[in-house]
Amino acid sequence: MGKIIVIEDNLVFRNHVCGMLQKEGYAIETACDCASARKLLVALDRDDIVLSDLRLPDGECTMLLEYMRTTGLRNPFIIMTDYAEVASAVESMKIGAEDYIPKMLLQEKLLPRIKELVRKAEARHKIPLYERKSVAFQQINHRISLVAPTDMGVLILGENGTGKEHIAEKVHEKSRRADGPFIAVDCGVLTGELAASELFGHWKGSFTGAVADKKGCMEEANGGTLFLDEVGNLPPEVQQKLLRALQTKSYRPVGSNRERKADVRIIAATNEHLEKAVEEGRFRSDLYHRLKEFVIQVPPLRECREDILPLAEFFREIANEELERHTEGFDKDAENTLRMRTWSGNVRELKQTIGSAVLLTEGRLVTADKLEKPSTEQKDCTLLLKNGNEERERIQRALVQAEGNRETAAKLLGISRTTLYNKMKEYDMMQKKKGK
Repeated sequence: MGKIIVIEDNLVFRNHVCGMLQKEGYAIETACDCASARKLLVALDRDDIVLSDLRLPDGECTMLLEYMRTTGLRNPFIIMTDYAEVASAVESMKIGAEDYIPKMLLQEKLLPRIKELVRKAEARHKIPLYERKSVAFQQINHRISLVAPTDMGVLILGENGTGKEHIAEKVHEKSRRADGPFIAVDCGVLTGELAASELFGHWKGSFTGAVADKKGCMEEANGGTLFLDEVGNLPPEVQQKLLRALQTKSYRPVGSNRERKADVRIIAATNEHLEKAVEEGRFRSDLYHRLKEFVIQVPPLRECREDILPLAEFFREIANEELERHTEGFDKDAENTLRMRTWSGNVRELKQTIGSAVLLTEGRLVTADKLEKPSTEQKDCTLLLKNGNEERERIQRALVQAEGNRETAAKLLGISRTTLYNKMKEYDMMQKKKGK
């Protein structure tokens, strides 16, 4: 969600509007006339919303709206009017205003309209999900189908970029809470008081900078799902508050002495070894066991190489639409390059690479030279796993993908051909696979 630019010369009314918006958690910037507003509009982000009084000391806000539209800024523009000005406001919609709201109806009309615009912005950003067909993801989908109808806590484990939030969304969409909200929080950027405020909300004046009451994510997710990404980064004092909320199904906003109910399902995710964090005293053992009622392990992309080309095609089509390109596929060298990379950044890195390649491609097919090399390439593919069954299964999958060619299979696994040969002997696979 972007910020809301409030343009209003009446200080009392401006403070009233800003207070109403800040109470709902929106970031605000203000201006009192067209001249000061122009300076803010130059730095607009694409999700920002402009809310302006119709008549300003140095002209009507339609001057700002015309400036935005002629310079390519398509941000929603809402006009606040007195009843006597409604006709002018309606005229302004012909040049691109999103809506007009009479000031006497602002209390009941503004927040629902803002929330609707925010939902539309979020829908624009949301990338459609691709249903991966690899054996690993068939197993993940089965686990999702088992746990989704329950209210069990789910812990999703996996490297950065593997799509843990998409897994959480699928659990939510298949649950009995699907009609409720899905609220995602990046715990990696939260510290101390900010983390408690973000999760549980706060009361005005509870700490420096708390200029208005604020809803927390617990309240926003009521009746739905709260997704805590990188949960291992939560500060210790917030871990304790989260544990209490899970145990008692209630919580207190920062600065409040009143309990609030929490009808929320928690799905957490991390790329960290939480067991090690528990051993080192960085993460509460009781919270860890509370979160991991059901675990979903998301494998890195290099372990699901059969997904790489279908995902690449999926991202190519998205890039075509977003970048107004007309590519039709990848040439053979590009396909081989995509298959062989270790993709240390996983699906996120693949998407970025494909987007860049599509932008650079003038012709029909994306070629290997358009696939920019990663700045840091992972040197080994971490073949060694916790148990022999997993390792043997990966070797079998690589040999199938390589059509029995051991040299190609070794490259897919990120190991030498000699290491592969020795592993095949160790697992008594020599007589079952013909290779080069």
